[in-house]
Amino acid sequence: MPMKIEPLNTDFAARVAGIDLSQPLSDQLVSAIEQAMAQYAVLVFRNQPMTDDQHAAFTRHFGPIDKGLLVGSKRKRRLSNPDVIDLANVDLEGNVLPASNIRNVSLIANQFWHSDSSFKNPPAKYSILCGMELPAQGGQTEFADQRAAYDALSDDMKTRLQGLVAEHWAYHSRNMLGGGGQSPEEMDALPAVQWPIVHTIPESGRNSLFVGIHTREIEGMGTAEARMLLHDLLEHATQRQFVYRHEWQANDVLMWDNQCTLHRGRAYDLSQLRELRRCTTEVVMQNVV
Repeated sequence: MPMKIEPLNTDFAARVAGIDLSQPLSDQLVSAIEQAMAQYAVLVFRNQPMTDDQHAAFTRHFGPIDKGLLVGSKRKRRLSNPDVIDLANVDLEGNVLPASNIRNVSLIANQFWHSDSSFKNPPAKYSILCGMELPAQGGQTEFADQRAAYDALSDDMKTRLQGLVAEHWAYHSRNMLGGGGQSPEEMDALPAVQWPIVHTIPESGRNSLFVGIHTREIEGMGTAEARMLLHDLLEHATQRQFVYRHEWQANDVLMWDNQCTLHRGRAYDLSQLRELRRCTTEVVMQNVV
């Protein structure tokens, strides 16, 4: 059965069938997935059980793997494959953590609109998220198309944004939720980075916003003015007409382009198991507008 693509919106989010992600992919299939990503930015693969090693192997077809917040961390890992990021609300033995546990601060921070590893250099390109076990209610994942959001800006706002550079910092969202507790090694390993607020996606040639909860300053602009502009852009960029909402099923795999999407998890009962695992590739952004 050949790979089949079913658009979920005109040019944002599509369901893909006819492919087994647990098996090695031909160059032709890799190219077809990359072309679909360039057009739709979010791909949904149903019923794709994978081991962690298969998950990482699939991800490597699309570039070097990003370690996310594991850089500089001395926290013990539950998973044996270091390329796979554990997003489950459990302890090392697999027990659901109490809501007050500090790990839940990081997981709750994922309910802010964000782009994975925008706080790193290089930032993230593709994320591949596997849903293992999901709560009966809540816990959906939403995506916002930052290409469409840019296109919908007024000409005056597009002109205003030309050349503006925002600072992204990994722990901005965690600190907003009262987390803190980062070690000096973790802080040193992830200093703030700067990226243009508008950039061009190499694969599609489309302009896109690049904002989110990790942004906290704009070069050459006072903090109050910068944060209000970033707030207004985020509010604009996440209007419902730009958003795809994914209702999880067990063994779903989601793949998205962090260069031109924002995403967030939705609230769920923290006493319920929610187990997801993610691999992410790196990219160096170019072609600044």
